[in-house]
Amino acid sequence: MMVRKVGVEGLIQELCKGFQLLMEPRTGKITCQSLKQNAARFGLGELHGDELPEMIREGDLDGDGALDQMEFCILMVRLSPKLMEEEAHMMFQY
Repeated sequence: MMVRKVGVEGLIQELCKGFQLLMEPRTGKITCQSLKQNAARFGLGELHGDELPEMIREGDLDGDGALDQMEFCILMVRLSPKLMEEEAHMMFQY
């Protein structure tokens, strides 16, 4: 629904804003620590144990133990395939 409202470019911009809120300002990346500190902002509640490192590992493409902006955006899109499928279907219908 969000893709329909703001378009693909708008969705990318929104994901980038989300990244900015979750990242650690010093490194410019999302780390386990920054994710833990900011999780409540996004209704993720209390994350603990292996959940945080697993979330980072799932999106960490370069193996540095953190998520840069591109890795975060790729992960978010990958975690919502139905959203992207619906948008692609609508785009190619015409």
